[in-house]
Amino acid sequence: MVALASRTGRNLQRYNKGRRQVVGCIPYRYRVTSQTPSGDEEKLEVLVISSQKQGKGMLFPKGGWETDESKQAAALRETEEEAGVLGNLERELGTWYFKSKSQDAYYEGFMFPLLVQQQLDFWPEKGLRQRTWMSAAEAKEACQHWWMKEALDVLVRRLTAGKQLLKEAD
Repeated sequence: MVALASRTGRNLQRYNKGRRQVVGCIPYRYRVTSQTPSGDEEKLEVLVISSQKQGKGMLFPKGGWETDESKQAAALRETEEEAGVLGNLERELGTWYFKSKSQDAYYEGFMFPLLVQQQLDFWPEKGLRQRTWMSAAEAKEACQHWWMKEALDVLVRRLTAGKQLLKEAD
């Protein structure tokens, strides 16, 4: 559990060839929508958060990868700080290169799926952000960043393929 304060400053930030390295998660869960004799019907939901900038839409939690932590630890820290959830970090979804919309800065972004196990009542950025569970389709529509939408597509394909393999094994 992190302290109830977010890390600030850029003095520990990682850079690769002039690109600031950022990491984030797509928090997800399965919600039971109905129960049938053959088992529970589940719906995939993902958690999006509001941007700190007013009117800038929704996004997935992400932030700077710092020199004193692993990529995975940074992803977990950012997700707890910004979205207030804990869970199981899964295999990296990929790497994306993008330019900031508001600054003349370039980034290298890494995204991970996080299967949510706990939703906290208090977290460092609770007063700064709203968090909302929604379907993957709704999140793709609401998300403001193209690269996060691509990461979401990768996650949905991965989860769909995994469910298909489970069905074939039955």
